[in-house]
Amino acid sequence: MTKGSNFWVIGGEFGSMNFHKLVEGSAQVQGPFKTRKEAEDAWRVVSEENRHKAGVRFSIVEEPSRVSA
Repeated sequence: MTKGSNFWVIGGEFGSMNFHKLVEGSAQVQGPFKTRKEAEDAWRVVSEENRHKAGVRFSIVEEPSRVSA
């Protein structure tokens, strides 16, 4: 049985300002992080590093908890 969630920071450079499709090769995934706070800290770092790039966006996503039989 596995309990708890993992958090991930995902994103990259998007091809247009509608933020629907990543530029090929720009995708980034960081994690897993055991707490949302750890993911937020990583998100702040990567967001600040790319602050000057208007087409770059990152988000925090939560992986659903898994329960095995």
